[in-house]
Amino acid sequence: MLQYFKWAFIVTGVGLVLGAILGWRTTGTFGGTLTIFFICLVLAVLEISLSFDNAIVNANKLKDMTPVWQRRFLTWGILIAVFGMRIVFPLLIVVIAADIGPWQAMVLAAARPEEYAAIMHEAHLPIAAYGGTFLMMVGLSFFFDHEKDVHWVRWLESHMQRYATIRGIEVAVVLMIILAFSRFLEPAEWQVFFTAAIWGLLTFLLVEVLGGLLDSAQDIRAAGAQGGLGAFLYLEVLDASFSFDGVIGAFALTNNLFIIAIGLGIGAMYVRSMTIMLVEKGTLTQYRYLEHGAFWAIIALSVIMYLQSLVHIPEVITGLGGAALIGVSLWSSVRWNRREANAQTDA
Repeated sequence: MLQYFKWAFIVTGVGLVLGAILGWRTTGTFGGTLTIFFICLVLAVLEISLSFDNAIVNANKLKDMTPVWQRRFLTWGILIAVFGMRIVFPLLIVVIAADIGPWQAMVLAAARPEEYAAIMHEAHLPIAAYGGTFLMMVGLSFFFDHEKDVHWVRWLESHMQRYATIRGIEVAVVLMIILAFSRFLEPAEWQVFFTAAIWGLLTFLLVEVLGGLLDSAQDIRAAGAQGGLGAFLYLEVLDASFSFDGVIGAFALTNNLFIIAIGLGIGAMYVRSMTIMLVEKGTLTQYRYLEHGAFWAIIALSVIMYLQSLVHIPEVITGLGGAALIGVSLWSSVRWNRREANAQTDA
């Protein structure tokens, strides 16, 4: 276990030291330093709880990738995840929303964090619609699969598998859900929500198409990247969608972008470590319903992101809900393994 989480522990130590230094330079008091130190820990736990299902989905995709692209995702991918989504992404939102330059956004984050946080919260509606739609497509695509023969929630998943032969059924389901949520919004908000949701749907479809083209092209196959570049792009967009909720939710704890980057960055390293462990130990094959729990958690997260366009839902509910679904699926897998072992013993 220690070998998988070695780097996560190292990053935790470095991150907490940086948090303490930042706390002392910001507040100049021991109490203020402890407060920022504690916020970094809470943000790391928040990121882990929100992204555990992300680790399972990553592992599901990684096991089919070539070793070269697995290493690239676990190295380049973590750099993109930590620096791109936890630092660049919040800055980019403010650049677009406030129509200012990147350097001005950085100065705003450092000098006027309350104003910076207000701009981030105002941008929550399109972010929730975009990320929620992408994640819902990810979840539904797993269950609307005509080749899927293992069912956890049997009465529902068997019907979804049966209707999977209908072309574009998951797209139709998502569009109906988008329209249903749009009816509860004001006209101005409806337009923003609907436009962002359509872009989330298009992003998923474009990534799928681009991945298929890249992985089936003869020159890519000859270079040994089959199952690599397309899957890499898919995982990066997926990680971005998972990060939306955590980045926005972090501003409920602190307005300081640098504290958020430290806390969420620590959590992202644990997600990476869990992904490696799941792939190398073959955990997904040992526990047959674990993937199902993760993808149901993804669908639940997408619905919560939609609901957040109407009402505020605490991040603790989001994190605990996903963890509960994964926990129940793990318990169901253990029960199934025991029944199989008893059946073989009796035979």
